[in-house]
Amino acid sequence: MSLRSFKLEYRSWVVIWILSILLLWEGVAWILHLLMSPQQAASRLPYLHDVLAALIRYSGTLAEQGAVTFGNAAIGFAGGTLLGLVLALLMSVAVWLERTLSPYVISSQMIPVIGLAPIVYGIIHNAEWARIFMAAYVTFFPIIIHTLKGLKSAAPEHLELMRSCGASLTTRYIKCLLPSSLPGLFAGMKIAAPLAVTSSIVVELMGAPDGLGVLMVSSLYYGSAQVGMFWATIVLSIGIGLISYLVISLAERWLTPWQPEFRAKGGSRA
Repeated sequence: MSLRSFKLEYRSWVVIWILSILLLWEGVAWILHLLMSPQQAASRLPYLHDVLAALIRYSGTLAEQGAVTFGNAAIGFAGGTLLGLVLALLMSVAVWLERTLSPYVISSQMIPVIGLAPIVYGIIHNAEWARIFMAAYVTFFPIIIHTLKGLKSAAPEHLELMRSCGASLTTRYIKCLLPSSLPGLFAGMKIAAPLAVTSSIVVELMGAPDGLGVLMVSSLYYGSAQVGMFWATIVLSIGIGLISYLVISLAERWLTPWQPEFRAKGGSRA
């Protein structure tokens, strides 16, 4: 199978998967409307076309508040990625540092986000910084784990050859170790990006003045009158997470073209 036909088949499956989800949504909503009153059914799962209509109707408000959530999540994600990358590099250089920091890194993730968010918000008393901190908190752990694994995956014979040629530690990292770590780094980023958005929304649920989480809480307060707004914020949150994932996937394809899944199979050209 050529790479072009593989891509076409992959895209076809994506389209089929999306259409299946949409049909399933509409089907379940239709069944609920048969079994319940329209208000009760809409509060549990409204029709998808009603949610899309709400997205258009409240597009201005959703765009404004979504930009706040995404902006803080992006800053925290960038900070957490940088922190995780630096720590992974340091831990790969010194084994004693890895053994010292690993228990603290692992134990830091034992606190659930829903429990840590109100503590952080109560200490900082600033919604913007609390969202950034929580986004960085959920980001740095997968970055460390996957980047460190990538650094350790470098071929020993390549490193030995570079040592025999007198290559410095910096050169070994630039020429061999860092390229080997990129697939792991991107794997961690793809995991962390949607989590960063979710953690920012969790902070907003704690009483922040703006953001998608505030829209969710306020729409729940008004009940069935704002059910469209509530589900619109849910769909927008999912969309932000998916877009973040896709952007990172595209960057991975561009920066790591040597990975097997990005190369043409069977000797055919892309």
